[in-house]
Amino acid sequence: MKRSEINAIIEENKRMCKEGHFNLPAWAYWTPEDWAGKGKECLEIKRNCMGWDITDFGSGDFFKVGLSLITLRNGNPKYDRKPYCEKIMLVRDGQVTPCHFHWNKMEDIIFRAGSGKFCMMLWKANKEEEKTDEPVHLKIDGVDTEFQPGVKYEVPLGCSVCFEPYTYHTFWMEGGDGLIGEVSMVNDDAADNRFYEPTGRFPDIEEDVPATCLLCTEYPELDK
Repeated sequence: MKRSEINAIIEENKRMCKEGHFNLPAWAYWTPEDWAGKGKECLEIKRNCMGWDITDFGSGDFFKVGLSLITLRNGNPKYDRKPYCEKIMLVRDGQVTPCHFHWNKMEDIIFRAGSGKFCMMLWKANKEEEKTDEPVHLKIDGVDTEFQPGVKYEVPLGCSVCFEPYTYHTFWMEGGDGLIGEVSMVNDDAADNRFYEPTGRFPDIEEDVPATCLLCTEYPELDK
């Protein structure tokens, strides 16, 4: 992805959050120059990979296969006792997040706001990490619900689906953009994503212009 594209996506994300009445923390707006003046008081943000995360999953076409999100809070067992994570994901019309599951993380995915339909497909994985034909049993806002594997399900606005580990899921928006919340156990994108097909989690970036905001993997050293 080009840096100019990432800059534009982040600015659009800020607008989408504002229109969806979802307020972001102050550091979501910090520039690289702002970060250069920060020290160890911001270590949790860096260590726990909080902040902007823009990816095309190696597809080369962000608006077809991609996702932009911001991790608002997250724990890190190595450094703290915080056992939870919260994100807001900005899903564009027709933009697909590739099929994947988590070995450890349980997560609630919430359709918070949007002008289109939030859609997903689910499969139960076996011990060999293959999709199965078994029905998937998950909770929608605490209600036990059976899903048929590989069948499109539309999540009603305001509703949440609780994904168990070893549940393959893919999701997208139809007919408009959406703000999709995530509340989960601690998130570790480096070690807890199993994509059904080989997929790159973070993009290769072409530095065609300077960054206006840093991604969560780009913070400077904060040991002062």
